[in-house]
Amino acid sequence: MNWLKKAKQSLKAFRRKKIPDGLWEKCPSCGEILFTKELKRQASVCPRCQFHFRIGALDYIDLLSDPSAFIEINSNLTSLDPLQFKDTKKYAERIKAAMDKTSLNSAIITGTASIDSMRFALGVMDFSFLGGSMGSVVGEKIYRLAKKAVEEKLPLVLVSASGGARMQESILSLMQMAKVSAAIAALSRAGIPYISILTNPTTGGVAASFAFQGDIIIAEPKALIGFAGPRVIRETVGEELPEGFQRAEFLLEHGMIDMIRSRKELKDTLSFLLRALTSKSLEAREEKSKENDSKAIKLV
Repeated sequence: MNWLKKAKQSLKAFRRKKIPDGLWEKCPSCGEILFTKELKRQASVCPRCQFHFRIGALDYIDLLSDPSAFIEINSNLTSLDPLQFKDTKKYAERIKAAMDKTSLNSAIITGTASIDSMRFALGVMDFSFLGGSMGSVVGEKIYRLAKKAVEEKLPLVLVSASGGARMQESILSLMQMAKVSAAIAALSRAGIPYISILTNPTTGGVAASFAFQGDIIIAEPKALIGFAGPRVIRETVGEELPEGFQRAEFLLEHGMIDMIRSRKELKDTLSFLLRALTSKSLEAREEKSKENDSKAIKLV
């Protein structure tokens, strides 16, 4: 065997093995190459620049609630196609494709959970299901969740991730804005706290309804939040928009939201707020009950 054949055999022995897909993620903000498993342990937050990768509804449920504490409700509700809508593809086909892709029945998961043993009602939207768009099922599930919160006197927490109302359902989708807003108003009348968490993105009809009706509104860092997109607004008004327009930091500076919290801090922040708000809510209800009793005695 000559030296050339020996050299070729040596090169074959040291040939680099093919790396499986999904082992690494590149941060779109700073370009850092991150080990996927380590990124997940960091709540999908880049350790270098703190960029928040998009995560699904199930990930938020695990993040915000005690282990095995979440109990899903209304999981059987699925979208219909009353308008027989079709663009480049039939709406019914889009729904089926989204269900197959995500293993979810709709763009929101709702149920009851607990955090540090405090029970609360929780709804989390999933952007990977048709862009987290709000159709009739999403509106109905939020309505039923809010109703349950009133009946069981549970604080409500909603995590938004949405492109807005679902165009394939037309007016039926737009009607959900009024429907969920009425459900949130019922919570307010009952003195039950509602915390809204805005993630990237929270836009359109969702931002124009329940997302901005929270007693306390929390946003993740640099989340895109607003009604129409920056490009549409720029072309409409014919002017350049301020730097950082429609980002969480801009909204906080202008008083549109209450706080910005990293995903790693969300659970502790939520636990603190629920404890504070539920104790105040209980005191207020007891005070109102005493006032009603006093009026009743005077009438007698």
